Amino acid sequence: MDIIEAYKPFEIQEVELSVWKERPVKNNFFELVLIKSGEGTQCINYNEYPYTKESVFLLPPLKCHSFTISKPTKFVFLKFTDAFFKNINRITIDRNEWFKEASYILSNYNQLPGDIIKSDLDRNHIEQLVNMILQESRNYGETSINLVTSLMTSILEVLIRNIKKGNYLEVQKSTDDRIKNMLIYINENIDKTELLKVDNLSEVFNMSPTYVSEYFKKQVHMSLRDYILKAKLKLVEIRLLNSDFTLTQIADELGFTDVSHLSKTFKRIVGHSIKEFKNNGEYMLLKRASCTPSNNA
Repeated sequence: MDIIEAYKPFEIQEVELSVWKERPVKNNFFELVLIKSGEGTQCINYNEYPYTKESVFLLPPLKCHSFTISKPTKFVFLKFTDAFFKNINRITIDRNEWFKEASYILSNYNQLPGDIIKSDLDRNHIEQLVNMILQESRNYGETSINLVTSLMTSILEVLIRNIKKGNYLEVQKSTDDRIKNMLIYINENIDKTELLKVDNLSEVFNMSPTYVSEYFKKQVHMSLRDYILKAKLKLVEIRLLNSDFTLTQIADELGFTDVSHLSKTFKRIVGHSIKEFKNNGEYMLLKRASCTPSNNA
């Protein structure tokens, strides 16, 4: 086993296993898994997907994932941690943009099994970037933190590109590309209240204002207002558990009137006060659609 960690903002582990061993799970962001060699099956949320050499997965920060190993497998686990957002003095990068990208992945990736990479070119990119991080970590340690941060930012960009190509959003079976593009647009602009108004959405997606809400609810089985609010509160959860942003900053960024408005809305939708949620230290909205057996299980 080769474990390399504490070189912020990441933890990385390279290990070869013949039998899967449960690993500790923290409520930080997510973990990228690169299969160096071997064969078996990945399981997330009671769904299974075969893996082979060069498969790439994302593991959510939940305990509902495992691997069944049929041939000895060499895994590389690259964990995107929260320490980066709480200790920025040594890192010359825009933490807000980095945080937004990581949050986008966690809040929109739907904890489904399967290889997340959709093209051989991107698969090659991921493999090369991960190998560079491994080499830098082994040879240079903390002196390479800025380079590693840049490499991880590149990985985020590749992951986001592939999430947008895949069926990881709320609508997975719709044949209408317009709703998928609308969901991507909403989530990319979730902190820009003016762009999420019906009048703007109707203009962007070429439909009448009176039809936008009706169309959205028919496709997503949730009102546009409820979807936007839920998407914002997922990001509130991520910020509360993974950053040192103040409640005022969070409220301002996500378009709540003030901290009181944010707190009351959070309690109403999540079922816990913000203080209770932070003390519990566990995702609620991100978890509710995950880690539950299907009717066929």
